[in-house]
Amino acid sequence: MRGLQLSLNQTQKLRLERALEKLQSLSSKANTNASVTVADTIPVNYDDGVLKGHGTSELDGEVVATLCGVVERVNKLVYVRTLRARYKPEIGDIIVGRVIEVAPKRWRLEINFSQDAVLMLSSMNLPDGIQRRRTAVDELNMRSIFEENDVVCAEVRGFQHDGSLHLQARSQKYGKLERGQLLTIPPYLVKRRKQHFHHLDQYGIDLILGCNGFIWVGEHIEAKDDMVEDQVNKSEQQSVKSSTVKSSRSSLSLEEQEQTYTPPETRQNICRTANAVRVLSNLGFNITVEVIMETVNLSNSLNLDIHEMLGAEFCVLVAEREAERRSLIKKKG
Repeated sequence: MRGLQLSLNQTQKLRLERALEKLQSLSSKANTNASVTVADTIPVNYDDGVLKGHGTSELDGEVVATLCGVVERVNKLVYVRTLRARYKPEIGDIIVGRVIEVAPKRWRLEINFSQDAVLMLSSMNLPDGIQRRRTAVDELNMRSIFEENDVVCAEVRGFQHDGSLHLQARSQKYGKLERGQLLTIPPYLVKRRKQHFHHLDQYGIDLILGCNGFIWVGEHIEAKDDMVEDQVNKSEQQSVKSSTVKSSRSSLSLEEQEQTYTPPETRQNICRTANAVRVLSNLGFNITVEVIMETVNLSNSLNLDIHEMLGAEFCVLVAEREAERRSLIKKKG
């Protein structure tokens, strides 16, 4: 609820409070043994040996929590994982960032972290798709790949000696993101999962849940093999006669225009999905593709306009639906 600013009437306030209280009671019952607040005692077995980790301390011979969160145990290590925290990167994280500087042989990206991330020219695929050493010509053409303010998807490869992140974008699914919206939400609302790339086929859009709290909602773009495309283009150019060069150029320009044009229906789907993420973020709910789709479907079933999704009544309805969904899951379990 932090940062939630809605003009609620008295009835809506009561409904929202009831829904949030129900959600809180369900979550507290689920984590009653693991949740701790500051100065709570953490039960441990001293006979097996205990390693005190982050968020713990020893007081009067007992291990106590110094943070509010959930107790985690890894073998002998005991630590407290905070429920609300800044983005803490791990190797393999899928992140979305924005280019802020084009430096020699590298790009610097802002990724909602205490330090900027670095994407080396050698850590990504070249436009021609050929695996080769990077030359001075490639370095001069870096702005043709990414330039300032471009939105990029990449993977955390490792950490540098100064603490900054080293990224890589060697797969077809990584690279420049266009024709969409970039949303910023608290990173703790995005949980690490096996799949962070989602193609919503019924809406024709792509959804990327960045572990760093940057969410991308954009038009679906098929991943293409640049090497195959180049071979096809070369063979076509050799077979085309000189008399048809002008007409082929005009047709290519039309194809390029069609490729850069986003249909109005797709734009509406992008905006509707983006507003669903905004509503869930304001309510403090974990952002998953399932919850996002339920929120979008709820707005469609109510025949709401896109801007009406950010109203007070819809936020209350989303909270009530989420409370019902979690209570049903608990009953089934």
